[in-house]
Amino acid sequence: MSQGSAVRVSVIGCGYLGAVHAAALATLGHEVVGLDVDQDKIALLAQGEAPFFEPGLAESLRTGVQTGKLRFSTDFSAARGCQVHFLAVGTPQLRGSQAADLSFIHAATESLIPYLRPGDVVVGKSTVPVGTARELADKIASAVPGAVLAWNPEFLREGFAVEDTLHPDRIVYGLPADEDEAEAAKAALDQLYAEPLASGCPLIVTDYQTAELVKVAANSFLATKISFINAMAEISEVVGADVTKLADAIGHDQRIGRKFLNAGVGFGGGCLPKDIRAFQARADELGVGRSVGFLNEVDAINLRRRERVVELVLTNLGDYQRKRVAVLGLAFKPESDDVRDSPALDVAVRLHGLGVDVVATDPQAIANARRLHPQLDFAATAEEALSGAEAVVLVTEWQQYQKFDPQLARGLVANPVVIDGRNCLDAASWRAAGWTYFGMGR
Repeated sequence: MSQGSAVRVSVIGCGYLGAVHAAALATLGHEVVGLDVDQDKIALLAQGEAPFFEPGLAESLRTGVQTGKLRFSTDFSAARGCQVHFLAVGTPQLRGSQAADLSFIHAATESLIPYLRPGDVVVGKSTVPVGTARELADKIASAVPGAVLAWNPEFLREGFAVEDTLHPDRIVYGLPADEDEAEAAKAALDQLYAEPLASGCPLIVTDYQTAELVKVAANSFLATKISFINAMAEISEVVGADVTKLADAIGHDQRIGRKFLNAGVGFGGGCLPKDIRAFQARADELGVGRSVGFLNEVDAINLRRRERVVELVLTNLGDYQRKRVAVLGLAFKPESDDVRDSPALDVAVRLHGLGVDVVATDPQAIANARRLHPQLDFAATAEEALSGAEAVVLVTEWQQYQKFDPQLARGLVANPVVIDGRNCLDAASWRAAGWTYFGMGR
């Protein structure tokens, strides 16, 4: 394999991570086959259609499929002859436990092994508890001597995943201790990532354990920063301070920075919540649980903010039974249709369970929310959701909601009360338009 030439690649798992990674590698000029056991998903991908919403993904898929650089299959024998094989399956939270469910990554490895050859490089992308790579490396080496495992953690942000894959802010290689194996794995990865590396993307080369820790450590830090400012919001609400001004003030300290200091309804999605819980569980198993014991409080603060939004709604409704409330947002963040552990969807479900007449809307996530919670009522547009509402709750900061004309909105509702669960509205403008405005820690 010469530097910069095309590599034959298989990507095992075509969910959010795998589909994006496969499409991006094809965009970089490699020959990629995506493999998954979900026939419906593969059928969509094979037509160049994205099975979920992610900006830029549909275009990348169509281009890859049309040029022949990208194909998809449920037949794992299609991995035969590929030089590099990515493990990109999910590691969700184990039912009834804080720990990660590793059954999918072990199953993916076992499905791949019959088609490996000596000299092939298997690359882990999934977020796993530290120690998993070593276990998988032993399994692969035992079955196919000469096949090598590397770990290459992902750092994708939903809504920016395609860009993050093509133009990453860093690339991490976790390589085996054996020098020859490490050299072979690094050479293969260097060839795959020749374009971003040539553009100056920082490269960190390390061992399995450090590479495994990078993603969970990064997510734990980000989660801690979000929960910290939400803890300050709890205090601000009691003393009458403005947490947004507080965040601006401390964010000017370069040691702290302003990013991720936005108080609100908290974080969600398929990564941060389950990753910090799995990290705590793994640390407990290793006997160092006290080292990350603070993550339990990070999680608790995060969940309390959802309760606070519900409390604000109920307080302002008085007799809240059967009163109509518009919930703006269902996805856990804008530019996504992902409702996994979504604070927005959780707020809607809690209010409905208390007897509130909830009408929820989202530009992309209604279908996914309806599959999980068909008991909710959904509106196709924000205008429809607001019609006759006794209160409005903004819980996903889509641009169209932030830019909604408060005068226009005032004419749609029965009672002009807005709970800004993301502190993203111009409070002065909404109040000037006659709204009773409530922010988080403001």
